[in-house]
Amino acid sequence: MEAMKSARKNDTEDVGSDLSEQIKAATKDNHVRAENTTLMLDYQKGKITLPQYKLLLCSLYEIYRALEEELDRNASHPAVAPIYFPQELARLQTLEKDLEHFLGSEWRQRVIVPAATVRYQERIRRIGAESPDLLVAHAYTRYLGDLSGGQVLGKITQKSLGLSSKDGLSFFLFPGVSSPHRFKQLFRSRMNSIELTEGRREEMLREANTSFLLNIQVFDDLQKMLSVTRTEAEDQSEGDAVKSKNMFPSLPSMKFTVGVCVALTTVGLGFYAL
Repeated sequence: MEAMKSARKNDTEDVGSDLSEQIKAATKDNHVRAENTTLMLDYQKGKITLPQYKLLLCSLYEIYRALEEELDRNASHPAVAPIYFPQELARLQTLEKDLEHFLGSEWRQRVIVPAATVRYQERIRRIGAESPDLLVAHAYTRYLGDLSGGQVLGKITQKSLGLSSKDGLSFFLFPGVSSPHRFKQLFRSRMNSIELTEGRREEMLREANTSFLLNIQVFDDLQKMLSVTRTEAEDQSEGDAVKSKNMFPSLPSMKFTVGVCVALTTVGLGFYAL
């Protein structure tokens, strides 16, 4: 543990005192781990189905509900206020719109999420209550990731699903941001203006890594579940295979597996250009 802390400190010293650059340097290794998963590469190849995308929306909805409710609740906190951009960045309403488009008016009763998403939610809720300044690390990795990869992911998803319009793809759109590049610069500048003690800065860097690790853990769990559900699927009869075309497969493990696959792939792809 001490060795890891030392290495992180050296990295941040090399990039100067800007918090955004220090986070980028401190999370470099986990960034590489996230971008080199098999699931990540599969998404980039356009391997996504409509059932997967529906479950993706469910997972993202729960993550953003926790994040944005905590940001709203702590909007006046000295560390949160500088990076609080609900009009430009909020994703919750876009996700609600997409879920209603695909799942219907009763979509709230059809939301399914994996245990890993619950763990992510719990982490965000806990720091929102106990250490609101650490929400900055999650906002940085989540929102800037979406701004970086959103346009590309939207096009990949639309093409993969054969959608003729942008209906159901609101999550990837940021109408309040005219230039993602300039807005990311503004966001980083606001982050860098936050006053932190050396100890809290170290906590911020650790929390940014926690954000990555939570996602990597989901990939690991997903890979294990995929090996099981693929075997189960191969053993099903043709009639069972037809049933599996329903939005949510009957097996709980399959419900979780597909949703996590796409949700975390999206998270990771966005991280590339932080």
